[in-house]
Amino acid sequence: MNTNPRFPGDFLWGAATSAYQIEGAVSEDGRGPSVWDVFSHTPGKVRGGDTGDVATDHYHRLEDDLDLMASLGLRGYRFSVSWSRVMPEGTGPVNQRGLDFYRRLVDGLHARGIRPTATLFHWDLPQALQDKGGWENRDCASWFADYARVVFDALDVADWCTINEPKTVVEAGYQLGIHAPGVTDPARSYVVLHHLNLAHGLAVRALRAGHPGRRIGPALNLAPVYPADDSERAAEQARLHDGLENRLYLDPIFKGRYPSDVLERVAATHRLTEHVLDGDLETVSEPIDFLGVQYYHSKFVDGDGNRVFKYPVAQAEWLEIYPDGLYDLLVRLSRELPDTPLVITENGMASPDAPAADGRIHDTDRIDYLRGHIAAMGRAMAEGAKVTGYHAWSLLDNFEWAEGYEQRFGLVYVDFATLERVPKDSALWYRDLIAGGRLP
Repeated sequence: MNTNPRFPGDFLWGAATSAYQIEGAVSEDGRGPSVWDVFSHTPGKVRGGDTGDVATDHYHRLEDDLDLMASLGLRGYRFSVSWSRVMPEGTGPVNQRGLDFYRRLVDGLHARGIRPTATLFHWDLPQALQDKGGWENRDCASWFADYARVVFDALDVADWCTINEPKTVVEAGYQLGIHAPGVTDPARSYVVLHHLNLAHGLAVRALRAGHPGRRIGPALNLAPVYPADDSERAAEQARLHDGLENRLYLDPIFKGRYPSDVLERVAATHRLTEHVLDGDLETVSEPIDFLGVQYYHSKFVDGDGNRVFKYPVAQAEWLEIYPDGLYDLLVRLSRELPDTPLVITENGMASPDAPAADGRIHDTDRIDYLRGHIAAMGRAMAEGAKVTGYHAWSLLDNFEWAEGYEQRFGLVYVDFATLERVPKDSALWYRDLIAGGRLP
């Protein structure tokens, strides 16, 4: 078996970011507050009291960051649009100064030969909409579609992601309460799940109606689940947890239904089905052009449904490093969804990086992580998986949500005191991979 395949010449090698994590300028040029502005300013919610007020100051350093992307040879860049920057109240008047920032970003990418992929929602719901119930309010799906139309019309972007990681919104934002808006209520979380799915479907329809020929799909964080031992109970738990991790998010989009075994498991708390109205699942399952796959870890469970760690973990303790999981996931998706192109929209790891005496950041652990996962992707592609692109998470060290600035996922080191950017060894390694078309 070829362990170092040559990737197709038109393969889209890129990197990804999100608005609240890098932009800063939270009160400039008409931007309104988002749920993450409120959450991060609530004492005790974010490590060290950190906020995204400045983040990496990408809003003011746009041209330099575009030049940085070009210097690394990136062919693609996935970013997210801040709903609050475009429509400060979430609905109503459009803030042209906010749209102009994204127009400059997209124009700058095109000028450098970098293909943009724009994500409509990466967790930063306008606070004005949260005050009206947020994603628990069914109207939020329609508000999202209205916002999507504005952005579709304004930006010269061919590839769009609708909702970034709905599972994280559901679990971290509404079950565990560790992300905005900080709710700890499983019943409410499943209402949110359905309305996120409905918003996705409405946005797909909006793009089809207004801009035929462009491409759109969701960005789902998926985690293969394995039994931690050979027992029948562990196998049963693995099947159930696969439903919670994967099928609950895949099936509505691709099959037009929620998985019955998962609904039975959460029947005591979910309240989901009472919010599914006639025609909803037809909207949710509107045909898409690609599936954004976000892979960070797999999950091993024992007979009691507890997670068991079998492999090393990164600085982020939830991130178990298992590249074979990506291979298994891509092969499975290609088998179950043979007509759907796959794009890796996020893959990466956190590490406590710091400059060495020579001023460089020798992040060999990240290089090993990337090499293992890209090799696994290549093996899956050799077996027929239709993967058309890969976006490393993340381009820059950034505001890492509830972890503040403690965890660094970037290919590029950011000194958060001076905001200086320094490409890490992993960035230079990735540059060489892109140039050569195979693993260095």
